[in-house]
Amino acid sequence: MTISRLRAGLIHLSISAVVALIAVGVVFLLWYPEPLHVAVGVTEIFFIVLGVDVVIGPLLTTVVYRPGKKSLRFDLSTIALLQLLAFSYGIWTVAQGRPVWLVYNADRFDLVQAYQIDQRKIHEATPEYRVASWTGPRWVSASRPESPELRKTITMEAMLAGIDVAQHPELYRPLDEEATSIRERSKPLDELFRHNPQPLVEETLRRWSDADAYLPMMARAYPVTVLINKASAKVVAIVELNPWE
Repeated sequence: MTISRLRAGLIHLSISAVVALIAVGVVFLLWYPEPLHVAVGVTEIFFIVLGVDVVIGPLLTTVVYRPGKKSLRFDLSTIALLQLLAFSYGIWTVAQGRPVWLVYNADRFDLVQAYQIDQRKIHEATPEYRVASWTGPRWVSASRPESPELRKTITMEAMLAGIDVAQHPELYRPLDEEATSIRERSKPLDELFRHNPQPLVEETLRRWSDADAYLPMMARAYPVTVLINKASAKVVAIVELNPWE
């Protein structure tokens, strides 16, 4: 391999690596803040897609690069375009799965991803709940519909299609409105020791000393735990602890 080929491949690799680092920051700091990337199971998939995309482009550049080659500009442009298309599709797919709402639902929180939102009655939602956030998930509560017929419909959809109350933005309300319910339904922290190794629970709770209760959070891949300050009914943190057996 000539020095010029190796240099071309390294330049391409450097550019790809910078773009990849930016993507990692956006995905794991904004769209999937810890531990939500674990809860929805996106970590391995994202790094596989990113790794393949970052490696294949520079490798192809190294293979085809030859100074003075007539079709060199076309070859490099084609490689860059294909890499860009593959990268864009991967990022778009990850974006569609980003957590957008953390919904208090009766006795737990539900993590709702962008693609899970029921759009059929989105026009009935209050304006702040019609648009999914691009800068991280937001906390809300979901109220049960007053109409018995609508409650029956949602129950059937939840059983058959997995579309429950949490996926209906028209039912969203500020989380503060459920403060009393959060206090009543939150569980004592001692229960976490029954579902997790004791050292892990102790280490986690030392980091979040304001927490004195918790609620489970349902997610696509793994449930996680929402630590609560019972007096204020405020969320303290989301932690990677199992809330159930």
